[in-house]
Amino acid sequence: MPTPQGQSASEDVDISTLRKVIAASAIGNFVEWFDFAIYGFLAVIISQHFFPPGNPTLALLQTFAVFAVSFALRPLGGIFFGMLGDRLGRKHVLSITVLMMAGSTTLIGVLPTYASIGLFAPLLLALARCLQGFSAGGEYAGACAFVMEHAPREQKARYGSLVPVSTFLAFAMAAALAYIIGLVMTEATLQSWGWRLPFLIAAPLGLVGLYMRLRLDESPAFQALKALPESPHAPLRETLGQHGRTLLCLGAFISATALSFYMFTTYFATYMQVVGGATRTVALLASLGALVFAAILCPAIGRYTDWVGRRRTILTACLSLIVAVFPAYMLAGSGELWGAMLGAAMMAVGAVICGVVTAVLLSEQFPTRVRYTASALCYNVAYTIFGGTAPLVATWLIDITGLPLSPAFYLVAIALLALWGGMKLPESASRSLSDDDDAWQVADRPLSASPSGSASGMP
Repeated sequence: MPTPQGQSASEDVDISTLRKVIAASAIGNFVEWFDFAIYGFLAVIISQHFFPPGNPTLALLQTFAVFAVSFALRPLGGIFFGMLGDRLGRKHVLSITVLMMAGSTTLIGVLPTYASIGLFAPLLLALARCLQGFSAGGEYAGACAFVMEHAPREQKARYGSLVPVSTFLAFAMAAALAYIIGLVMTEATLQSWGWRLPFLIAAPLGLVGLYMRLRLDESPAFQALKALPESPHAPLRETLGQHGRTLLCLGAFISATALSFYMFTTYFATYMQVVGGATRTVALLASLGALVFAAILCPAIGRYTDWVGRRRTILTACLSLIVAVFPAYMLAGSGELWGAMLGAAMMAVGAVICGVVTAVLLSEQFPTRVRYTASALCYNVAYTIFGGTAPLVATWLIDITGLPLSPAFYLVAIALLALWGGMKLPESASRSLSDDDDAWQVADRPLSASPSGSASGMP
């Protein structure tokens, strides 16, 4: 692509435009993860309102089954919206996904309960969750690509790290809101209508996000691609055929991103209570403190990976998880607030490093014409397999082994898998996202090839 040597098209964007792009991308990502988080924090109350009474355990299992179904639809949404985004552009598709996510989340807040309409209540709940999961499949990878394609070539991770910030802040706000409404409302008020409030917050957030995204221009990299005489979007079969190796290796690394993220943000609070005997309040406060710490840490990790390169950051991420996971679980099992918070914070370090470098790798490892499709597919498949199942597998491992630390061994095994896949990827820190397909061909050489370890970019 005809860009000057050492410069990408994205560097023509001024800082004010870049800030608007980051804000517009982050708000949709916030809506996505806020819904997943608040559903988990309020799962007990949801089970009481949407499923038949008489068996609380069965109702809770059914509630989490509905949660799992939404994950199953994420890869389908990733393929659908990814192909649409590579054909029509990032801006228009991201406008659709934020509207669908906000609408489906708001719908949960106004649904009639089982006491009002019987079995139609859980069916409508499942429909809303499926719509949310499908639309979320096209959100994160597209938001990352939109930011990266605007960011300066040598500072992609610095600016891209602000997208994961919104993820951790979404979980922090969900935890804080669950704590506050439980503190200020009586149990009767909470059961009557208070539980609906967090879901209804998605409506104004979604409208603000839609407004912000519609006012933006398309990314420079996509505009440059569309200006070429022939710039067809590659069909899915071609995407899989030409970039299969990268999809496999990047997916292997994202397995650790997904598992560490859900162990840190979702399962750790349960572990504190079940194994450590902590109260729900202690678990929420410990999680809240660690989530705020994670959000603050993201920009520093972004600058770190721009400085040392992606491959060294991958190594740092995997080693951080392996070293920290056992003391983190031991501290989380103490039942004490500060011990649990410190343990969660230790888990946060590896999870944040994985999340930040994943956000930039999703865009750097694929050319513009397939970037949205390939990254969304890779990201959502890994998150469905390793993220959506994290609480279930961790609980199952403890049950069959009798060892409270068995989830830590599981994370170590996945971190080793991630290290293998991540180190098979070529260094991409200096890669321009406006280059044509030829610049990416080296990424799909046979798995036995040894990619360059330098941070200076592709050959």
